[in-house]
Amino acid sequence: MSAANVHGSDARPVESHVHGHDEGHHDGDELPHASLRGYLIGFLLSVFLTAIPFWLVIGEVFPDKRITTAIIVVFAIAQMLVHVVYFLHLDTRSQAGWNMLAAIFTIVLVVIAISGSLWVMYHMNTNMMPMDEHEMRNQP
Repeated sequence: MSAANVHGSDARPVESHVHGHDEGHHDGDELPHASLRGYLIGFLLSVFLTAIPFWLVIGEVFPDKRITTAIIVVFAIAQMLVHVVYFLHLDTRSQAGWNMLAAIFTIVLVVIAISGSLWVMYHMNTNMMPMDEHEMRNQP
């Protein structure tokens, strides 16, 4: 056995498809590469998008709670987008846009499920038989 084979290395020539570039992959199919810079940007944006709504609630900045709620919802949506882009690396380029299409489809299904549930609960509440206090006390 030669010294090269003892350590597990062969003297074979290096082939051009070692990194998988010649195996039918297209440049658009590659996953985006994560970097420390991208993670730091995502982290800082997440901290910012969490701190501002926290400050709005603790400081009671707006007298109307509906305005505060609307702003918090906008910040929550922005933070979800930051997580999707900077941490999940989901964009229109990965997998030729199929990942983004799957994410949009999932979001549509979640919105339908949540809005349908809220609609059903609202109508069940409004269509229940009204009772006064006397009737409620005499219930079995």
